[in-house]
Amino acid sequence: MKGDSRLIETLNSLLADELTAINQYMVHSEMCANWGYEKLHKHFEQRAITEMKHAEKLIGRIIFLEGIPIVSNLREIHIGSDIPKQLNYDHAAEEGAIKAYNEAIKLAGDVNDFATREILEHILNDEDQHIDEIEELQDQISHMTLPIFLTTQV
Repeated sequence: MKGDSRLIETLNSLLADELTAINQYMVHSEMCANWGYEKLHKHFEQRAITEMKHAEKLIGRIIFLEGIPIVSNLREIHIGSDIPKQLNYDHAAEEGAIKAYNEAIKLAGDVNDFATREILEHILNDEDQHIDEIEELQDQISHMTLPIFLTTQV
């Protein structure tokens, strides 16, 4: 099925966002593993896996719409040198993703591609959950201080 060229371009832009997020989360995950924060390591690793699934869905949809998935484009990756910076960078990335998915959902509706819109809405729900989880961790740090929070992540 030949898809709308603007929508395919938008899906490739979202794909670049997801591929960037995968890299950022994987690096943060491995840094946490190196520091001995096993819970955070697993948390970031699981989020990277979820972002991989999003990328896979986008690739599949682009191909279905007879587009060519562009997997060589990445956004700037922001690596935090400590846990609060990692969470701040991840929060910013998720905020950008939520904005981009909302815009893509609107475009999909405007071009009457409701199947693509449904796929994007599902991914948006995951991104909403991600930002909520990040904010939960940030709240825990502010409530219990960073040193105490980190003792709970070993």
